[in-house]
Amino acid sequence: MIDVYSTYLIVVIALSFCVILAIVRVLRGPTAPDRVVGVDTINTIVIVSMVAFGTAFREIIYIDVAIVYALLSFISTLFIAKYLQGGEF
Repeated sequence: MIDVYSTYLIVVIALSFCVILAIVRVLRGPTAPDRVVGVDTINTIVIVSMVAFGTAFREIIYIDVAIVYALLSFISTLFIAKYLQGGEF
C-alpha cells in the first residue's frame, strides 16, 4: 500500500516536470503573450502544489495561502493582458 508521502513525492515530480515545460515556454517565447501564458501556467502549478502540500500534511494554512495567491495571480494576469493589448491601467 502506498502511503501519503510517497504519493506526494510522485505529485511533486510530475508538477516539477510541468514547471520545466512551462519555463521552456517562457524562455523561448516567441511572443510576449506566449510568455505571459507560460508564467500564468507556472503560477497555476504553484497553486496546485500548495493545495497538494496542504492536503498531504493536513495543514489548512497552505490552502488559504493558495487561494490568496490564485487571486493575486489572476489580477496580475489581467493587468499584463491589458498592458499588452495597449490599454492604460
